[in-house]
Amino acid sequence: MTSKRDYYEVLGVGKNASQEEMKKSYRKLALKYHPDKNPGDKKAEEQFKEAAEAYAVLSDQQKRAQYDQFGHSLGGGGFGGFSNFDDIFGNFGDIFEDFFDVESIFGGGRSRSRGNRPRRGSDLQYKLTLSFTEAAFGKETVINVPRFETCVSCNGSGASPGSKKDTCPECGGSGQLRVSQGFFSIAKTCHGCQGQGTKISKPCSECNGSGRVQRERKINIKIPAGVDTGSRLKVNGEGEAGINGGPRGSLYVYIEIEPHPFFKREEDHIICEKEISFTQAALGAQVEVPTLDGQVKLKIPPGTPTGKLFRLAGKGMPNLHGYGRGDEYVRITVVVPTKLTEEEKKILRQLAQLRGEEIENTKSFLDKVKKNFK
Repeated sequence: MTSKRDYYEVLGVGKNASQEEMKKSYRKLALKYHPDKNPGDKKAEEQFKEAAEAYAVLSDQQKRAQYDQFGHSLGGGGFGGFSNFDDIFGNFGDIFEDFFDVESIFGGGRSRSRGNRPRRGSDLQYKLTLSFTEAAFGKETVINVPRFETCVSCNGSGASPGSKKDTCPECGGSGQLRVSQGFFSIAKTCHGCQGQGTKISKPCSECNGSGRVQRERKINIKIPAGVDTGSRLKVNGEGEAGINGGPRGSLYVYIEIEPHPFFKREEDHIICEKEISFTQAALGAQVEVPTLDGQVKLKIPPGTPTGKLFRLAGKGMPNLHGYGRGDEYVRITVVVPTKLTEEEKKILRQLAQLRGEEIENTKSFLDKVKKNFK
């Protein structure tokens, strides 16, 4: 008796592979070894079944855990395989639907028409630019979104009012044409009706038979406080209209925040710069600084150096998830005057003498040049 190959080896994936990786690998193998692509090839048929058995075990979390622990033996019980193709397609119809519709000759199989099923409308994206203050406190606004709406004239049917859809004569209303190949009856989309199963003899003049028309829709949007650039808001049911009575898609609003002339943001905190004079820095002072809530007084202690950070608790941005507000940090910049009056210079010289500090000679550069050439 030939021993079974390792299931991970059969699918060509590692033992840490995700479900999506295994599904992708199985799809490739199923396409490669499908009997219709390999008529009369018994080896390909066995590889097709082998891949299906491996995926049946590894795609089930409980079976996968048992297989990882006991291997093929499962403590003596073993894993069951597939006796025929009907078992395979019955278990993995969603896998095979992605590339063809299959009806197995074993036991009747399945018949599906995709074109006339209700389909969900597409999602839409909208970019919304906000000011720094609007982002901080939230905003309710109205945006104009172009999108497909269900045609009112034909109520989405696509047929002219008073007329109706006719059954497609090519497929008899199934939306599919079937071709027998080997063990299988392969269902292909009917090109006569594009899989709809019906044809429109008199298309609606408003939507040209599509059942949808493009309109600009005004949508009210509530922006929560604390959003930032890159935040995404989802508005359910405000996307494109569905097809064949399907539900609407969703609208995704992507936020972009304009830069502020004074504040910079770091998560929920904001930072700003405040200039003070060197006398205020030396002697201390009380200065006004802006916050999101208006001007507040900030006490500057004597001897404050350039770069000193002061924290204003709870004056930052609101947390988007409702966890209070961040803080505001004020960075001090000490400004040294570039122009002084004679009186100011006199006072500063006196200060320098009291502190025993050396200062630059007050004679002008021209006076020094004249002295050197006498």
